[in-house]
Amino acid sequence: MRMETADAGRAGLPVPGLVIEAANLAYDGVILFNDLTLELGAGEWTCLLGDSGVGKSTLLRIAAGLDAGPGDYGSRLSDGVQSTGRVALMAQRDALLPWLSALENACLGMRLRGEEAARRRAHAAELLAEVGLEKYRHARPAALSGGMRQRVALVRTLVEDRPIVLLDEPFAALDALNRHRMQDLAARMLAGRTVLHVTHDPLEALRLAHRIVLMEGRPVCLRDEALPPSPPPRPADDEEVAHRHGELLNRLLNPTL
Repeated sequence: MRMETADAGRAGLPVPGLVIEAANLAYDGVILFNDLTLELGAGEWTCLLGDSGVGKSTLLRIAAGLDAGPGDYGSRLSDGVQSTGRVALMAQRDALLPWLSALENACLGMRLRGEEAARRRAHAAELLAEVGLEKYRHARPAALSGGMRQRVALVRTLVEDRPIVLLDEPFAALDALNRHRMQDLAARMLAGRTVLHVTHDPLEALRLAHRIVLMEGRPVCLRDEALPPSPPPRPADDEEVAHRHGELLNRLLNPTL
């Protein structure tokens, strides 16, 4: 998770959109991004889909303002205000500190910033209970399964309460039932935020997204995919979701179509 200054993300500013630009980025002579621009609508949940290695996590790093290697790239908020304190990142690895409890890990951001925030600590405890970890809030990471650790990392991201949220495979380690529950929780908690969500699961994207962007090719091209007309989060058994799921799977399996 990206740590920022204390209260800049909660200063009452309207939720902005996010613009990600990559004029050029190459690895070992292979061009990954060339004149690429992705604009995220304010308050919308955007899912990035694409084959492994296509560059989804790299694009997320650029969105977070992190180093992605030599090149010309960056991101900015649509309101022109600096991103400091306004962005939260949930990376693929949970990065829990082994000597801290689940609750302490969930409150790590405020701890590193030296904040005394009893209300937010109580909120973190409530969220741990909501994700099924109330009995484990004092357990250390070694006592937790991979799925439990990922739920702690999700709570840590939600507690940060930022207007821009970047999620890299946030539900990948969860079983099907917990994945569904955590998707619903995240959709509820992040409603009205600007979310960029990297996933390999087309059904997950169809349930959660206001917009689905498919990444493919070298250099990467971006393609918007059609969505069911109903608002997210959509039921998994929705007929339109099932129909689009088949089409999207076929598109991912046959990128030349």
